[in-house]
Amino acid sequence: MSDILVETRRKFHQFPEVGFTEYITTYEIYEHLKDTDFTLHLGDDVLLKSARVGMPSEETMAASYQRALDYGVPESFLSKVKDGMTGVIATIDTNKPGPHFAARFDIDGLPITEATDQAHIPNSEGFGSQHFGEMHACGHDGHITVGLNLVKYINANIDNLKGRFTIIFQPAEESVKGAKSVVEKGWLDDVDYFFSLHLGIRKMPVGTVSLSTTDFLATTKLDAHFTGKSAHAGVEPNEGNNSLLAASSAALNLNAIARHRDGATRINTGSLTAGSGRNVIADQAKMEIETRGETTELNEYMYEKAVKVLESSANMYDNKVEIELVGQAVSSVCSSELVKMIRDTVEKVNSVKDLRDALPLGASEDVTLMLDRVHEKGGQATYMLFPFDLKYGHHHPSFDLDENVLPVAVEVFQNVTLAIMKAD
Repeated sequence: MSDILVETRRKFHQFPEVGFTEYITTYEIYEHLKDTDFTLHLGDDVLLKSARVGMPSEETMAASYQRALDYGVPESFLSKVKDGMTGVIATIDTNKPGPHFAARFDIDGLPITEATDQAHIPNSEGFGSQHFGEMHACGHDGHITVGLNLVKYINANIDNLKGRFTIIFQPAEESVKGAKSVVEKGWLDDVDYFFSLHLGIRKMPVGTVSLSTTDFLATTKLDAHFTGKSAHAGVEPNEGNNSLLAASSAALNLNAIARHRDGATRINTGSLTAGSGRNVIADQAKMEIETRGETTELNEYMYEKAVKVLESSANMYDNKVEIELVGQAVSSVCSSELVKMIRDTVEKVNSVKDLRDALPLGASEDVTLMLDRVHEKGGQATYMLFPFDLKYGHHHPSFDLDENVLPVAVEVFQNVTLAIMKAD
């Protein structure tokens, strides 16, 4: 099993695709599962198109589409997922009374150029990213691998199982863009038990397993577009309304927002681009910003303050500012009852050496929208962590999975599935 898992992970590692451009990834997931008894859903059946945010530019979408054609994805397949309708949902009904079991695995890569030194195993072993400027730098290639195995395990053992299964291969988790469109499509509305996972996160030995996660930070991702007025910087600078200065003022003052007494808050300006030339008063600027909070309420506090800063900075320099929401996640909690239900089962898995009820995330994940929807509808949900000895952190050009973590996650998911869904 380990060899197959490694081979699968390494294949997906070679073609990372950023959110809503996962055409090759979607096709390969479909190809892996098409011979199972699962019904495979694509395109409009997976996502609510109007609920998507933070879509790539038309140029990026077109280039990704062409790249998929060049890879060999049939145009007949691409027609079903075009315009960023990526991802796969696999469903099956045992036709025996029982609960509805769902699991989610994220599939997108990051806009990072992968390391090319010989110490980086994907490079030295020949499975590094073939897409320059894109990389699986967060382990989603491993998540896909675990999800594919789960579908095949359920398929092979369907006679011993009860109830219904929904396995979600979700696009665009990075920058928390994709889950909302899955949730709003209604896929989580009648789920009894929901599971998701992350490989890594904590620097701990392989075999450590956390049955749930704490410290989800709520977040809002926003772009601010400033529009001013250009003018000759030497002849009539007084005639210009400087967007570069408006955005720069905003960047400095965003970091001056008072932190809240009730919990952790964060804000970051990740990029600022402005202007067109040294002798031209800049008439446009764009900022990419994120706020975070220990709770949804704390994040809303940071977001509301950020909007005031952006609007005030624009007014100061006679600019207009348009604020665009491009991603969002809430804070959430895992179900303690579900942790208790699966603890004995996971404890008996041979590859599990150190079992924890919970470990902190300290970051944001749009899976929280799914957790909350399941809770709202009366179901139970958890997000498990499978740490390993991280040599480089997530989102680093030299990030790499310890592939020994793959069979641990696979065995845990198989045993949990059987424990909950075994037919009487």
